[in-house]
Amino acid sequence: MHVDWWTLGLQTVNALVLVWILWKFLFDPVASIIAERQRTTLALLADAQAAKASAEQVAHKAALAADQLARQQSDAHDAIAAQVDSQKASMLAAAQADAEQLRAAARSEIASMRAAAEVEQGNTACALALDIAAKLLERLPAETRVSGFIDGLVVGLTALPEATRQTLCDAHDPLRLLVPRPLTSEELTACRTAIGHAVGCNPAISVAVTPALIAGLELESAHAVVRNSLRNDLACLKRELSVREGE
Repeated sequence: MHVDWWTLGLQTVNALVLVWILWKFLFDPVASIIAERQRTTLALLADAQAAKASAEQVAHKAALAADQLARQQSDAHDAIAAQVDSQKASMLAAAQADAEQLRAAARSEIASMRAAAEVEQGNTACALALDIAAKLLERLPAETRVSGFIDGLVVGLTALPEATRQTLCDAHDPLRLLVPRPLTSEELTACRTAIGHAVGCNPAISVAVTPALIAGLELESAHAVVRNSLRNDLACLKRELSVREGE
């Protein structure tokens, strides 16, 4: 077998030139393009990773914000509920206090009306008793409405302290004798004598007719009052009955 070394050498040179041309104008640009694309791809991957991390961070912050908002809403709801409960309790307490005040006012009004009714009943009873006593005394002799009460007036004067009885003799302080009807001269003399004997002097006495006494005598001065009349007896009875009813 014959080998043409020149032809082989030329073909080898041609092959080397072709490889160099391919490398220079084909492989090297393609490699550069591939490398650039790899860098671009890596940059895109890096950007994608960063975007993903940023999105995850934003999502995490959003979740935290949502949780915080939910807690705030829950706290606000609890605060509103507590405030409503407090207002309801306050309104209920105020209503109960108002109701208690109304009940107390009603009880006080009822007690006042009852007391007023009792006083009115007492006054009515007293007035009725006075009318009955006056009508009964109208059947008795007129002198009994005066003479029968002189001794009781003397007993009341005698019961006064000595110093008080001495003041009744003061000429500047005349005594006032209340009588249920005009006195006869004999009755007036008997009254003056009995009073003078009781106080130890002959004081100045003025007479005042007071039909409201019904029967009896009352003696008044600036320092003492002595009552011995049916009106006074009925008033004392009324006060005693009022005290017993109050007990």
